[in-house]
Amino acid sequence: QEQLVESGGGLVQAGGSLRLSCAASGRTFSTAGMGWFRQAPGKERQFVAAIRWSIGTTHYSGSVKGRFTISRDNTKNTVYLQMNSLKPEDTAVYYCASRTYWSDSVYPGMETTYGYWGQGTQVTVSS
Repeated sequence: QEQLVESGGGLVQAGGSLRLSCAASGRTFSTAGMGWFRQAPGKERQFVAAIRWSIGTTHYSGSVKGRFTISRDNTKNTVYLQMNSLKPEDTAVYYCASRTYWSDSVYPGMETTYGYWGQGTQVTVSS
């Protein structure tokens, strides 16, 4: 059974930085890509960033592009989300997710293509 465990969330002032980590475990862990999503109170979950595992290509939502960076460490089965220049509107529960296939014709932010999800980590940005 594949498991994803997020860490690194917390409280930070606007303009600050945080780095989230998501460690994948499981005897049969295999991924084609991993993504970060977030859900603010009262809002739907939204795509943040994704990375294709094999070649490291990245994708970002417009609201975080230029401020957030997704990366991965293949040796540790871990994906990271470096978040800089944080804004109060970045406040949300952040989830990582894993998908077992990748197609350039499929939007990397499509939630239904991710089969495994972590339980989330809270990020709060104060103004």
